[in-house]
Amino acid sequence: MPAAGIDGSTDAMEADEAANKQQDAYTKDGSVDLRGRPAVASRTGRWKACAFLVGYESFERMAFYGVASNLVVYLTTQLREATVPSVRNVNNWTGAVWMTPIAGAYIADTFLGRFWTFTISSLVYLAGMLLITLAVSLKSLHPQCTPDGGCAPATRQQVAFFYGALYTMAIGAGGTKPNISTFGADQFDDFDAREREVKASFFNWWMFSSFTGGLVAVLVLVFVQENVGWGVGYTIPTTGLALSLLLFYVGTPFYRHKPIQRDAAAGPARLVGRVFGGAFANRRRQLPCCAGELQEHETAWYAAAGKRRLHHTPALRFLDRAALRSSTEEGTGRQPCTVTEVEEVKLMVGMIVVWLTTLVPCTVWAQVNTLFVKQGTTLDRSVGGVRIPAASLGSFITVSMLLSVPVYDRVLVPLVRRRTGDPRGITLLQRLGIGCALQVLVVACAYLVEVRRMRVIRERSIRGASETVPMSIFWMLPQYVLMGVGDVFNSVGILEFFYDQSPDAMRSLGTTFFTSGLGVGNFLNSLLVTLVDRATRGKPGSGGKSWIGDNLNDSHLDYYYVFLLLLSVLNTVLFVWVAMRYKYKREFLEVERVGTLELEMAGGQGNLEHDKVTDAPLTVKGAQAAV
Repeated sequence: MPAAGIDGSTDAMEADEAANKQQDAYTKDGSVDLRGRPAVASRTGRWKACAFLVGYESFERMAFYGVASNLVVYLTTQLREATVPSVRNVNNWTGAVWMTPIAGAYIADTFLGRFWTFTISSLVYLAGMLLITLAVSLKSLHPQCTPDGGCAPATRQQVAFFYGALYTMAIGAGGTKPNISTFGADQFDDFDAREREVKASFFNWWMFSSFTGGLVAVLVLVFVQENVGWGVGYTIPTTGLALSLLLFYVGTPFYRHKPIQRDAAAGPARLVGRVFGGAFANRRRQLPCCAGELQEHETAWYAAAGKRRLHHTPALRFLDRAALRSSTEEGTGRQPCTVTEVEEVKLMVGMIVVWLTTLVPCTVWAQVNTLFVKQGTTLDRSVGGVRIPAASLGSFITVSMLLSVPVYDRVLVPLVRRRTGDPRGITLLQRLGIGCALQVLVVACAYLVEVRRMRVIRERSIRGASETVPMSIFWMLPQYVLMGVGDVFNSVGILEFFYDQSPDAMRSLGTTFFTSGLGVGNFLNSLLVTLVDRATRGKPGSGGKSWIGDNLNDSHLDYYYVFLLLLSVLNTVLFVWVAMRYKYKREFLEVERVGTLELEMAGGQGNLEHDKVTDAPLTVKGAQAAV
């Protein structure tokens, strides 16, 4: 009998060890494969999977910038649109490209998941690129031009087909843009310390690949479009996009997928309504002094559900009334919200406030593909006997960004980390603040260059719209370089901030804060250009001179840049005020493993002191986990 007991104990121990090893073989964050089975950690995810995604991103950005960077030139030279309408149309289309991701993210978080939403939308995106290529290639679909540059007016059918193709591409972008970067971040397990550390640099290298594709577009495709043919210039990125989709599908066995949390995804609007409704219903009740008296699930509940519990924060205290436990007893008919649900709404409110301060920098970015290009077309673009396209100067944004990312990630972050102790070196909002300051310098440089251009115009008595100003286009180089360096802090920082601060079940929607900011920035620029043109042109017959006329040699673009400069300075001051008051997300990472519960503090950027309710040890299934 003793021997049997010993053997039984040994068998039980071996069974436990086998169970532990099997548990360790899978990811700890609940990721699954495409068939819904637990994802094997060693075979899936990490950079092995991201390599396929990064390849797609490079080709997709090449396709997008192949269209966007020179679109204003096509509209003015081929479709014969005036300057202000062409700038407005480019901004409106670009804005749509960056706004449709709101719908795509909602569909992914609520219904289809990121993989299938991306898969379907990418085919729509490719269809849009094919239609654009046909629009500029087939003679019947675009105006006919003579060798001397004269073009017949575009017919209504030709204009309708071209813009229909553009907006088909914009619809496809709605499902690809918010999900591909988030899907890439999902390939790293937040519950694995080593993978979580690698993930910290993911967005830097993601943007690196994105700008690599943009560099090819502005250096090669723009030149081909203007010197070889628009059809060839669009066929190349369309072919590359099709190949990148094949590359994406090849990587399917290596991808990790996050299950859809349908109760949370039922969505942000419903959650916000519940929290604000509960807070209003309990508006006359007193808040307790201790957060432990508010409604919250047991820690084991979160571990079993694969969700993360958020810490209570003192921000927006009036919303805490939604988590008062006895609300149903007083006849309100409402189930109390949990502290985590209230904190998720607080996060969304805080992110919206930060998002509003990113709109002016996004408006400044909108100048790159519009007024910066038009400004460059008036300057001397000859380099070694070759006339470079004005849009190709945008390559310096990409080059400076590509050079700055490794310096930031490998030099600056480790150096600052030693002083601050922050894994990122500087906080997310400090990174954005530096980006805002660099945007101010961008506009200041653009203004100074325009002042000098106007002085040369006066000295040479230049008035004709087609006359070239004897001033090298490389005078514009500093504003492009500063824009690229600023993107390392601004664009990458915005993307990382909204991903990091979003509630888990809304990560795709959180990423759309980044894309929608760019979209609204383009719409704002379109609105500003239109209003400024109307305000400065004056009444018909009054002889008023628009700041942004068809003839930039007889306009006052410098005045418009002063206007943008003042907006940028005021916005930077506002951003600093908001950043100093922002409360970062604080959460627990909870993993249930073989009868015990492991709790680890997640890397929120802010203050990590505990609430009274969380300072006590928690007992779960007989195992004590000290918080």
